[in-house]
Amino acid sequence: MTASPNTVGFIGLGTMGEPMALNLVRAGRQLTVWNRSPAKCDLLVQSGARAAPDLGALFEACGIIILMLADESAIDDVLARGKDIFAPRVSGRTLVNMSTVSPSYSKALAAEVRAAAGHYVEAPVSGSRKPAEAGQLVAMLAGQQEDVEAIRPLLAPMCRQSVECGDVPGALLMKLAVNIFLITLVTGLAEATHFAQRNGLDLARLVSVLDAGPMASDVSRGKGAKLRDHDFARQAAIFDALKNIALVTEAARAAGIASPLSDVCVALYQEAMALGFGELDMVAVIRAIERRSDEGVLAAHSGEHTERFDEAT
Repeated sequence: MTASPNTVGFIGLGTMGEPMALNLVRAGRQLTVWNRSPAKCDLLVQSGARAAPDLGALFEACGIIILMLADESAIDDVLARGKDIFAPRVSGRTLVNMSTVSPSYSKALAAEVRAAAGHYVEAPVSGSRKPAEAGQLVAMLAGQQEDVEAIRPLLAPMCRQSVECGDVPGALLMKLAVNIFLITLVTGLAEATHFAQRNGLDLARLVSVLDAGPMASDVSRGKGAKLRDHDFARQAAIFDALKNIALVTEAARAAGIASPLSDVCVALYQEAMALGFGELDMVAVIRAIERRSDEGVLAAHSGEHTERFDEAT
């Protein structure tokens, strides 16, 4: 069976994938969906999508396949990478990889897809669950120019803007650069909240000052309110933040680039995971900072930092 070039399949209906797929359906796009946990397809089917009985059926029916999966292993599984059916599965189809994976992995996958007469576009997005629900994500696109142009209209119901980043893996490198700023921003906001709280300051007033000041943003307003209210309901989870910042440090090591702030964030999010907060929103990193204070970790280093500063001056 030859797939229609304009039919769209969507694989991966998790925290981000579900609202993204819903926006496509609500925009009138005929969508075929598949998820490892079939129950996740129910809401999409109720909204007008078709659930594929299996991956083979989805690839047979669809000429464009959107991937919004957790990691590289999940992508390899759905594509049957390394198996005989990989080439016929991707041949003649356009894979739109919206997952956040390592740039080196994406570059290798793009080469294999193109060698099998398929097309490959990187399209990672900046934003969390709420922007995904509102269709306000920002996409970064990389691939051969004609492939990028062909899928750009498809992204409009999900993304308020898309930015071209050259060929693969330019979009994922751009996503990692954006994530450095995002994750260090949220981690800094958590530390500021902790500092204020331990000094007896009113958190509502802290948020008011931040919201009125030059550093205010949608991120600071949203995450500041969550920290003020001790609201750790997941939008972007601790485990997601750790995965993303670990990809940054991995890419930085490969390129011989210093990543001092990212290194600190990796340690803090690992500690938050170890404390059992992996499924909570990333602002729960404050619990790892609190743990350090309670155990005197920062105090143990303060004298050392002071001595270094005195020597430098």
